[in-house]
Amino acid sequence: MKEGIHPDYHEVTISCACGNSFKTRSTVKGDHLRVELCSACHPYFTGKMKFIDTAGRVERFQRKYAQAAQQQQQAGKPESGKKSVPTKK
Repeated sequence: MKEGIHPDYHEVTISCACGNSFKTRSTVKGDHLRVELCSACHPYFTGKMKFIDTAGRVERFQRKYAQAAQQQQQAGKPESGKKSVPTKK
C-alpha cells in the first residue's frame, strides 16, 4: 500500500438505539458511532416484524390506499383491478 493516501483505520464503538454496543474498526472520524438498527434488533436477524416509521409514512400509505379501495367498491369495480380476458374455444 502507498503511504499517506489511505484514511485512518481505527477502533470505534458502535451504539444502537436498542442499547446494544460493540467494538469494530472503521475509517469514520471519532471513536463512537450511533446507529438505529443492529444485528440484535434488525427484523432480518431476529425474525420479528417491526415497522420503522419515519414521519408517519406507513399511516399515510395505509390511508391513501384505504380510500382508493373504498372508491373502487363504491364504483362497483373489482378490487384487484384486473380485467377478465375472454378465452378462445
